[in-house]
Amino acid sequence: MTKTRERIRRELTADPRLVQAVVDAVHDRVPAYADLDGERLLEVRAIAGWAVERLLHLWAVDDTVGPDELRRFRGIAAARAADGRPLQAVLRAYRVAAAVLVDEVAARAPRSAAADAFALTRHVLATLDALSEAMAGAYTATSEQLAGDRARALRLLLDDLIAGRHASAGAAADRAARLGVQLPAPYCLLAAEPDGCPGAALPQETALDLLAALAGDATPLVTAHGRRAVLLLPAASARTVAPVLRERGWRGCAIQGEGLDRVAVAHRLADGALDAAPPHARRPGRLLTDADAHVLALLGGHPAAAPDRIAHLVLGPLTEPDHRHLLAALTAYLDTGSATAAARTLHLHPQSLRYRLRRARELTGLDERDPWERLMLDIARTVGARA
Repeated sequence: MTKTRERIRRELTADPRLVQAVVDAVHDRVPAYADLDGERLLEVRAIAGWAVERLLHLWAVDDTVGPDELRRFRGIAAARAADGRPLQAVLRAYRVAAAVLVDEVAARAPRSAAADAFALTRHVLATLDALSEAMAGAYTATSEQLAGDRARALRLLLDDLIAGRHASAGAAADRAARLGVQLPAPYCLLAAEPDGCPGAALPQETALDLLAALAGDATPLVTAHGRRAVLLLPAASARTVAPVLRERGWRGCAIQGEGLDRVAVAHRLADGALDAAPPHARRPGRLLTDADAHVLALLGGHPAAAPDRIAHLVLGPLTEPDHRHLLAALTAYLDTGSATAAARTLHLHPQSLRYRLRRARELTGLDERDPWERLMLDIARTVGARA
């Protein structure tokens, strides 16, 4: 152990900014880690803190990685295989972290101690080589074990999709193909729960039963997420959702407007909509949709809200030039509160105004006389007018 190495080791292990710099670098440079939040962020921070401390210790005493460290990293690799994070992304995160550490040491070592900085680089390369070999074996073994338990592997796939753990839609599709399924595109992401059962965790068997009622054997991707079932269905299955939920006394939100690279966004929208929707928005038999979810996200200041899409989602064909007269009729009704007053504003016969409102209802699927749907229409035409 040299005095210079020990001094730098003590300085760096006592400085919380080092671990934060490592976590920030991994977050910024490794796509699979770009969505860190909650427990995953705490886990990555804990692993980074431990790995930095151990690597600095090995460098300070001029030792190599031992069986205990390798055993722990094998466990980390097995956990990453279980949660679906690609091994190459994990190893890249370690390389990024190592680069941050080397830069910090080089900045603190005087010129006379350049050899110490080079020694750290050699330690890093040797350690990464040992870890890569150990982790690859553990990752492969766990992956093969999970593939043997196909039902669990499929559930973990959906868990990872809704948590945003995949770096790309292609990586998710490849993982699905290895399990013998094809991700539906276009898809409908459904979050649903029994009405009147707040807080109770939903058994996986209940979620599977709902899937069977909605999609048969088409795409067996379903997971119990807290008190809710989350299903990834072919878009064509969406038409069966509302009657099935109504028959079972469930409420739900179905999102269809997001791509496979945004399944996590779709889930946040659906989950947030079920949390935030007032009772009159989720009355029995009414399924919340993309339009409801984006309006509720906008009202709640949720980052998943897309104001520029709300007019299209809610008003649909009314935003097209051929239907401007219908949008004008709807706008007049929303402004005045009655068909008679709206007709007077537009110099129309009341019957003509009512006909235009009826056509608007048919095209949007929303009823301007319903309190919640009226609010949605009002928000959409206001947002659309500002676009």
